[in-house]
Amino acid sequence: MKEGIIMKEPKQLSVSAIQNGTVIDHVPANNLFKVIQILGLDRIDNQITFGTNLESKKLGRKAIIKISGIYFEDEDINRIALVAPAAKLNIIKDYEVVEKRVVEVPDHITGIAKCMNPKCITNFEAVTTKFKVVSKKNVALKCHYCEKITTQENLQII
Repeated sequence: MKEGIIMKEPKQLSVSAIQNGTVIDHVPANNLFKVIQILGLDRIDNQITFGTNLESKKLGRKAIIKISGIYFEDEDINRIALVAPAAKLNIIKDYEVVEKRVVEVPDHITGIAKCMNPKCITNFEAVTTKFKVVSKKNVALKCHYCEKITTQENLQII
């Protein structure tokens, strides 16, 4: 080794590559299974690889999800933002990233989250939940029916 030259270790993939599909990166480690639930990944037959508690300069610890053969609609992608607002999506074709997408919290949420108010009609009648997003940075949802605010800390995915 020459003096003054710093040799770097080659990067090692913590999770194997996929040929075609979607990679969801920068998911907070503690919200991995919420993202899986929101997207219904627990009900599909496609190959899914995920890793959690991986090192991240941005999040400290992160999770990553790789779904073979699946590409998501904007609505699905934006629902991820409820529990993983810093998430990034990479669209993979023939092992190459062909598109990068950023999640964005939508203005309205329907049928995804539960109202935190135990007296809300949505918690004891067969009524679909509806929320207006009142804060996108620290996710806060205002119930369409009872007008109570559900914060990210109290957010329960249906």
